[in-house]
Amino acid sequence: MTRRHKRSRVRGRSLILLVALGATAGAALVATAPADAATGAGTRAGTGTGAGAGVPVATGVSYRQYDLRAAAGTTHAHVLDVDLANPRVRLGLLYRGAVAARAPVSALADRQQAVAGVNGDFFDISEAQHPGVAVTGSSVGPAVANGRALKGAVPDAQRFGPPLPPGTHTRAVVGVGTDGRARTDSLTLHGSYTAGGRRLALGGVNQYALPENSVGAYTSDWGGVSRRRATCGTDSDRAGACSARTYEVTLRRGRVVSASATPGSGTVAAGTTVLVGREAGAQRLKTLLEGERVTVRYGLTSASGTEYRFAVGGYPVLSHGEPLPGLDTTRSAVRTAVGIAADGRRVFLLALDGAAVYRRGLTVAEVAAALRNLGADEGFSLDGGGSSTLVARQPGASRVTVRNHPSDGAERPVPNGIGVFSR
Repeated sequence: MTRRHKRSRVRGRSLILLVALGATAGAALVATAPADAATGAGTRAGTGTGAGAGVPVATGVSYRQYDLRAAAGTTHAHVLDVDLANPRVRLGLLYRGAVAARAPVSALADRQQAVAGVNGDFFDISEAQHPGVAVTGSSVGPAVANGRALKGAVPDAQRFGPPLPPGTHTRAVVGVGTDGRARTDSLTLHGSYTAGGRRLALGGVNQYALPENSVGAYTSDWGGVSRRRATCGTDSDRAGACSARTYEVTLRRGRVVSASATPGSGTVAAGTTVLVGREAGAQRLKTLLEGERVTVRYGLTSASGTEYRFAVGGYPVLSHGEPLPGLDTTRSAVRTAVGIAADGRRVFLLALDGAAVYRRGLTVAEVAAALRNLGADEGFSLDGGGSSTLVARQPGASRVTVRNHPSDGAERPVPNGIGVFSR
């Protein structure tokens, strides 16, 4: 895939995402015919490298499944093959309408009338280290839906999920641009709030974690979950204590209407923005007066120069047909991933099966190799484990069915996913 290095700024509520996919050296995978016909709800259709035509799901979309012999034993792959060169096919973000809200992938797909899909980004799933603090369920990385920016990325140390490959970060995304091509990229938040002639930086937008000493903005895209989690942890430790110095200011139609010493909860109404500050950021917010005019602006900047229709976070594993250096080769798990081929015109959505016989899964390096064997040049890892879910409609059906076995025994509610839409 050709990469451009022009920087692009996306203003207001639009985001830009890219996915870098990687295959790993030494991760030799052998695909075999399926071993257990009872596994998976769909027709088995994959042998060899899994590159067969598969079973049609809708115009430009097919599904197949096949066994993979890996270091930890045999696992089972479920793959959606999506032809973005077909003008009737597109990808989009699955979510419940707020970033701090979760639902099973099948419910998200049916709600948005997708014909197929997989789970998306890693997310805030547990707050055992912060007693009394509500789990937000919000995702780690940036998110874009229908060309609109929903959120920025949390600090690297505040992420959930396996260790990132060397040189990668929470700003990494995979998405589809306004040109209809899938890409990988990195989105950096640029935002500010201006009051009394002073323009001050924003440290986050609709994020479950803010950098120390910063101010974050929360809009109607956040949801109703408490914003207290945003002031917990540190820039080096997700489990760090919650800040004792916080402040929150509510803006309505651009003016200060209320303030509080602690972050609140409840739905943020349209036309309202809540500014949450911690440490030095809290001190800055305390200077704002009731009735004062405050202007909030934000956007995400991409190095690729691409504008995106949709994007979701995760981390790259394959780039230009080669695995990223330093991919993990020791820890096997059930995983979900994206592969990109044909200069962004073909996308593979892969989810492993979580049934007990297959649950050992793949290492990250083996995921990269599996995507490359499918024909991908770029590869991107999404959330795995109990989150890994692939859904698709049966021919003639109006609702999707789960094609793999989620390892929790049932679908796990997730904050977002990648939906496949076919007209």
